[in-house]
Amino acid sequence: MREFETLAEMKGLIGQEVAVSDWQVVTQERIDKFAEATGDFQWIHVDPERSAKGPFGTTIAHGFLTLSMLPLFFQNAMKIKDAKMGVNYGLNRVRFTSPVPVGSELRARMKLVSIEDIPNNGVQMVWEVTFERKGSDRPVCVAESISRRYA
Repeated sequence: MREFETLAEMKGLIGQEVAVSDWQVVTQERIDKFAEATGDFQWIHVDPERSAKGPFGTTIAHGFLTLSMLPLFFQNAMKIKDAKMGVNYGLNRVRFTSPVPVGSELRARMKLVSIEDIPNNGVQMVWEVTFERKGSDRPVCVAESISRRYA
């Protein structure tokens, strides 16, 4: 985990890869819980028997499940000590570039695209996040994430 004392330190990191998260396993249990939470029970995600005969030979994670792991990846990749609160402000662009078969290990690389001061002692940061699958040379998701942090 990479640690920073202040939000102000982040301003010198524009254009750089700032952090890389730990690997996280995408289990069938995680996929099933996501299906329950969202109502997306597409067989390619939740039916191992049918999926074994499908295009990937196994179940795959929902694209939005992969994307929803973003806060977890940020949490275990970096800490800004003077940030008392952080909020997700949205996304500019998301692409799901490769499937995530059950049992895959994922991590994220975070590159700081921009940072600007906002009211109430905060900053708005735009991150280019590349989600990697262990053993694959192709990312599974690339997203531009906007977050706000307040000191």
